Formats: sequence, structure tokens, C-alpha cells
Amino acid sequence: MSTDSASSRSEFATTLQIIPVVFFTFICYLTIGIPLAVLPGYVHGDLGYSAVLAGAAISVQYLATLASRPLAGRAADTLGPKRTVSIGLLGCGASGVLLLLAALTGHWPVLSLVLLVCSRLVLGCGESLCGTGAILWGIGRVGTSNNARVISWNGIATYGALAIGAPLGVAIARSIDFTALGILVIALAGLGYYLARLIAPVPLVHGERMSYRSVFTRVLPHGIGLALGSAGFGSIATFITLFYAARHWPNAALSLTVFGTLFIGSRLLFANTIKTYGGFRVAIASFAFECVGLLMLWLAPEPHIALAGAALTGFGFALVFPALGVEAVGLVPPASRGAALSAYSVFLDLSLGITGPLAGWIAGEFGYGSVFLFAALAAAAAAVLSTVLYLRNAKPSGLSAAR
Repeated sequence: MSTDSASSRSEFATTLQIIPVVFFTFICYLTIGIPLAVLPGYVHGDLGYSAVLAGAAISVQYLATLASRPLAGRAADTLGPKRTVSIGLLGCGASGVLLLLAALTGHWPVLSLVLLVCSRLVLGCGESLCGTGAILWGIGRVGTSNNARVISWNGIATYGALAIGAPLGVAIARSIDFTALGILVIALAGLGYYLARLIAPVPLVHGERMSYRSVFTRVLPHGIGLALGSAGFGSIATFITLFYAARHWPNAALSLTVFGTLFIGSRLLFANTIKTYGGFRVAIASFAFECVGLLMLWLAPEPHIALAGAALTGFGFALVFPALGVEAVGLVPPASRGAALSAYSVFLDLSLGITGPLAGWIAGEFGYGSVFLFAALAAAAAAVLSTVLYLRNAKPSGLSAAR
């Protein structure tokens, strides 16, 4: 009993070391979420541009995030996680300034759109710097044996901030106006930058640094697994509302809520399983749950079956990123962890960027339900790939995760 109590206290103390630094990820993604649901309407309705251009103005952020991943990884390895997070938060603040200027120049649609696109580009760079730096900062505070816990808490901060930010941004835009969003983003980024200065940095890890190309090649199989597994999340986020509408079912938003709730719950309750059983085995189980959930969505005859499928998909997808991420980061020298984390994260960006148009083509050819069959097959392929990687792993996954 006393051993269990001491273990619980140790885990709680570790969590208390992690939360202050992943809080900066929360702030970063809050600055992303706040304008996210408002910008398409602003570009299309207020500025008068097409819906396609409105969507492109949003998506350009993800291109910037993807392009700046290598920079973020190298910055975390060479400048240190704290400085990388601080630079990322400054980028978020700069995006707020550009967002405010875009709102103030709305009577000049071309200038406003250019400023808005610049805001999204800067925000994308800030996102990759802040997210990568926060994870490395957390690992530096609690040690590599807690990699999975740090990555899991960082994901909770990410999705929690997006869930809060989007409705908050809509409410502020309706009750005040669009310019208030830019001011709020600036204030949040400034608060984050100030608080980051109060937390001690972690020492730089010295030693062998692999080239980014070598790191990318080494984590490539793990990244492919992540990309395949992320198709389920991308499909639900993009097409669940249209899927419900095509069947004349109510409460499509509820499926997104249960997906997010099970996602966060799974990360809170089962993050330790990665440390106990190893990343590959947890990934295989996660992909299996995700695949079953997506098949339930595909075959759902009634809304409550679709709801259960969305919940099971969220439960399964929750541990995919940290499970394979722990194994990927363990493949490189300590001085190249930032590069490995950023190279691995590239595949999430790619997956979410590709899934939308590919799933849209599938929906147009075969119907909205087929989108989830496509995602289920991708999850099944990811499970097979993870099994192959597990069997080829020379050492037990638990030791690999602790490297």
C-alpha cells in the first residue's frame, strides 16, 4: 500500500512538472482556435471572396507548419526548448497583430486578405516552434522515461485549446467584433511569453547530431503509421456533419464531442500503458480500436451506432501519436530528439492535408459512408505496419521506449 502511495505521489509530481510547459502549447493552440471558425465567414462574407479562397486562406497555415517543422526541430536541439517556445509565442503574437490589421483594413479587401494570409503563415511557424519546443522542454524536466506522458499531455493541451478556442472566437466576434479577436490573440501570446520567462530552461543536450535527412529516413516507417492512423481523425473532422446530413440525422456535433471526450479520457487514463507495454504494442491495439470504430460509422444504421463509432475512434486514435512517437524518438541520439520529433510530426500534417481532398473524392464517387471505410482500411494498414515494426525491433519495446 505504501509503495502504491509513493508511486502515485511520484506520478503526480511528474505531472506537475509537465503541465507548466505544455500550458504554452495550450496558449498557442488557443490563438489558433479563436479565429479558426470565424475566418471563413469573414473572407467569404465580409471580403466577398469565394468559398474556395476562404478555405485556402485557412489551409495556408498548415503549409507553413509543415514547412517549418525542420526549423523547429533544429531550434529545439540547438537553441534549447525554452527559447524555441518563446520564439513560437512571439510568432503567435505577430499573427495577432496581422490579424488585427486585416480586420482594420476590411474596406480594402485585397490588402485585408494579404494581411490575413501573412497572419496564417506566421501562425503556422509559431505553431511548429511552440509545439515541438514544449514537448522537448517537458522531456528535459522529467526525463526520457516519461516521453509518452509528456507527448500525451501536450496532445491534451492541443485538442483542449482547439475545443475551447473555436466557440470562444465565434462568441467574441458576435458579441463584440472581428477586431477583438486580433487583440485577444496578441494578449494571449504576450501572457504566454511572460510566463515562459518565469520557468527555468533545461540544459542543452550535447553530442552527435544527425542530419535532418538521416533523422527523417529513420523515423519514416513510424511516420507512415501515424499518417495512416490520422486518416480517421481527418475524416471525422471533415465529413461527419455531411454524413449525418445525408442521412437526415440530428446532432452531428455530438459525435465530435464524444470523439474529443474519449480522446482526452484515453490519454489521461492510459498514457502509462506505453511505458509499461511499449509503444508498438499500444499502437497496434489503438489502431484496432480505431478501425472498429470507423467500421461502425461506415455501417451505422442509426445515429446512436454512429455515435458509438465516433467515440471508439476517438478512444483508439488518442494514443497513436505518443505510442509511435516514443519509438521514433528512441531511434536517434539525444541531441537529435527535436529533429526526430519534428520529422515525425510532419506526417500528421501531411495526413490531415491529404485526407480532406482524397476523402472528398471518395465521398463524391461512393457516398459519405465510404469515407469511413477508407479510413478504417488505413487504420488496419497502420496496425499491420506497427506489427511488422514490433517484430523487427531488436529489443523489447519497453526498453526501446526508455532509451
